[in-house]
Amino acid sequence: MTNTLKKITFSLWGILILIMAAATIAGKLYGIKVAETYIYSSLFFIGLWIAATILSLAYICKRHLKRRKATCALHLAFILILSGALTTHLWGIQGSVHLRQGANPVTTFTTNDGQTADFPFGVSLKQFELAYYQGTFAPMDFVSILNIHDGDTTLTGKASMNHIYTYRHYRFYQSAYDADQQGSTFSVTCDPYGIALTYTGYVALLLAFIGFFFDRHSYFRKLLHHPSLKRTVACLLLLIGSVAALEASVPPTLPKKTAGKFGQLYVYYNNRICPLQTLAKEFTTKLYGRPTYKDFTPEQILTGWFFYYEQWKQEPVILIKDKNVQNILGVKGKYACLADFANSTGYKLDQISYAEITAKELRAIEEANEKFDLISMACNGSLFKLYPFRDKNEKQPVWYSLTDELPISIPHEQWAFIRYSMNLLAEKTAHHEYEAIDTLIEKTRIYQKKEARGFLPSNAQFRAEILYNEMDFTRPLAMLCLTVGMLSYLFYCRKLISEHTDSPQISCLLLAILGIIGIYLLVLISLRGFISGHLPMSNGYETMQLMSLCSILLTFFLYRKFQLAISFGYILCGLTLLVAMLGEANPPVTQLMPVLASPLLSIHVVTIMLSYSLLAFIMLNGMTAVVLYHTRTDCNEQIIRLQVISHLILYPAVFLLATGIFIGAIWANVSWGRYWGWDPKEVWALITLLVYATALHPFSLPYFQRSMFFHWFTIIAFLSVLITYFGVNFIMGGMHSYA
Repeated sequence: MTNTLKKITFSLWGILILIMAAATIAGKLYGIKVAETYIYSSLFFIGLWIAATILSLAYICKRHLKRRKATCALHLAFILILSGALTTHLWGIQGSVHLRQGANPVTTFTTNDGQTADFPFGVSLKQFELAYYQGTFAPMDFVSILNIHDGDTTLTGKASMNHIYTYRHYRFYQSAYDADQQGSTFSVTCDPYGIALTYTGYVALLLAFIGFFFDRHSYFRKLLHHPSLKRTVACLLLLIGSVAALEASVPPTLPKKTAGKFGQLYVYYNNRICPLQTLAKEFTTKLYGRPTYKDFTPEQILTGWFFYYEQWKQEPVILIKDKNVQNILGVKGKYACLADFANSTGYKLDQISYAEITAKELRAIEEANEKFDLISMACNGSLFKLYPFRDKNEKQPVWYSLTDELPISIPHEQWAFIRYSMNLLAEKTAHHEYEAIDTLIEKTRIYQKKEARGFLPSNAQFRAEILYNEMDFTRPLAMLCLTVGMLSYLFYCRKLISEHTDSPQISCLLLAILGIIGIYLLVLISLRGFISGHLPMSNGYETMQLMSLCSILLTFFLYRKFQLAISFGYILCGLTLLVAMLGEANPPVTQLMPVLASPLLSIHVVTIMLSYSLLAFIMLNGMTAVVLYHTRTDCNEQIIRLQVISHLILYPAVFLLATGIFIGAIWANVSWGRYWGWDPKEVWALITLLVYATALHPFSLPYFQRSMFFHWFTIIAFLSVLITYFGVNFIMGGMHSYA
């Protein structure tokens, strides 16, 4: 009976994993609404969850897990969370309401299924305010003051991003606002019992996680005393507690010193005020794929396009990856000149039939068009928003370029300075009067400080951003880590195969270099956070940098009894840095979206990245075991030891992943009024959790007690991590996508 119950229970969880994976594919092909309607919200899918939960509870009782209190509490916490989700689905109310300032109180709202529901009170919008980041027009927060009319009582409350207003179990979340800033749209939820059950489950789960590591009857504690580990215990407990060639011709440029002074100017770029050096670096990287060209600095390249357009338009500096676009432009190789974009009949990319090209070819053409337009903006000066002007009626200055239409109220002297200063610089450049250029640049900087006084970034932030631009060498660092990692991996594998004695000097040298790399990454991440004013965890580039740092930290926790961790640390650090550069080459430092300005998001990202790092270590450990198995005949003891180490690491990895998912759910509930939305990233994170959780049941699933089965599982299971992060971010889309 128990065996049959076990088979049915685990089979149901396997079916749920397959259905959820299929649903994400269906959502990509036919739209997320189709997946939600016909899969996630279907009675069959909900019934499967209920059946799997009930059978799991029955199996727990049959196994008499009540004697292992922490393990029992762990499973009961998950059941409580699922019960809360079912309660929300059956009785929770979700919808939206639109309010206008000065309008009569509203007593109804529209539910998500298109029906109308009544409030037991009236609600009106007293005031709406859009707050901006200092000196910019990038929204920092949306703030609405609400009036609640309940009988003869009128109450006032505030709703903003990450700040919920609650009255009589109805929760109002700031969702959107009208273009005239006189109205606001709110997400509305009423789910007192479902949220209470779910949050209780989250707390119970966290307590169960903590208790599990100290439960003397847990399998984790038995693994800690495994004879193959000897004195590895302290190390792991510490871990758990720590959370192309130069061309013959050289185009003319400004001298490096003079171009560097241009980089010291303020510029309004990407919805924030930053050094012009940042714009120059991102301009060059966007164009060429790298921040330098022919040993020129980014400032020399950007100003070269403005001051020496005729010469620079012949430079093969525009990266074109797509073969079809290369053929259209008539270039051989990956790089095109600006002159290649046109012929005697006009612009080449306008001469093709768009009806006959694929979506992929269209994206490649659009990318080439974007680079052409970017150069055009640099050449005509519209890219250089260097000139702030604050009208008497405006709260903050607006930044203009020399080609922008200037306000009528601007004094003639300022109008002339904005219109002609860049042209005067071009004239001085033509005559090589570099001292005069330096003087004009300094006058521009003085003008900026005077006109935008009180709205500029602090001097410390400005200097920090310049330092960040100058010390960001992520690409060569990635290649260095990968090279050292692979060489050291071969070295340590050779030691395992041939049973050579230890080489402490080499290990100490590798650890020292890795420590320096870790310090460098920590400084880089800290600078980026200081510049942006928020923890740098808001996009793919930043989270990959964080994962690189996590892999280094984990290496120092694991290396004493597991020397391969050193090479694993290098390989993981290199791969994640390389992915950061490939996924989003030198992404801009941006102001944080209001909904992302929550400490819960930072905790969520750190926890998830730590989990992914641990799972990557386990995967590399499995690959090592496979190499040993096929190269030696007397390696059984070492393979078992690698299995025990991986199994020990798997517990904190899975628990961190679960914790990260549920912290993300709380953040989503605070921000949008729902803690689960079947977004592809959420679904695949849950799939990954369930996949790896199966390996935590070695007594119920005895195959996981077999060393090679376990190692192959860790290698194959890591595909779910790759899909969760890369597949969703760059292919499937969704609101979690970084693409």
